Amino acid sequence: MSKNKVSNTLIFARRLLESTEIAISSLIEEVKKPIDIEASGSARKAELQSVKMAIVDARELIQERQRLEELIKSLEAGDDIEDETDFGGGFAEKFSKK
Repeated sequence: MSKNKVSNTLIFARRLLESTEIAISSLIEEVKKPIDIEASGSARKAELQSVKMAIVDARELIQERQRLEELIKSLEAGDDIEDETDFGGGFAEKFSKK
């Protein structure tokens, strides 16, 4: 990969890392909000489900943030980005030819 592409990728990765941190902070603030004690059964359940989804989303963003940090370190060290193969689809995808 050319030096210009690496520096652009590094800039984008840093910007994405900053944006991810803002998103994580926003989700944490959402989880901190109190749940309405006087809400009825279904409304309360919906609020709890919303909090649960915010926690799951925050956890996933933290994992992605960690991957971004690793990518940035790798780019700063002069390494190239490798293509990842996603075999999550099923049996046929695991044995597909590249």
